[in-house]
Amino acid sequence: MSGSDGPGIPLVVDGTGMLCGTLLLRLRKEIEGAPPGTLVRLWATDPAAPLDLAAWCHLTGHTYLGPVPGDEPAAAYAFVVAEAAKRTEAASPWRLGSV
Repeated sequence: MSGSDGPGIPLVVDGTGMLCGTLLLRLRKEIEGAPPGTLVRLWATDPAAPLDLAAWCHLTGHTYLGPVPGDEPAAAYAFVVAEAAKRTEAASPWRLGSV
């Protein structure tokens, strides 16, 4: 991961080589504490990543921006951290946490 240094500089999470369950666990941890409006760029090689990430963003309230064009070996996807994002369970980021 590399931090966001200011407006327009994305927080980058490298999830290459991870399956989506592990990828979401890492993503949840990496964005914890990120301020609302933070642009996140996620690198992923799992073919299910675009579907799972879009569904996870819908579940949590983050704004999914979709794939980022480029010619890197892994695909990149972007989303924006929501101000009122719903928390998920620490061990199961695909389940909403209890309030």
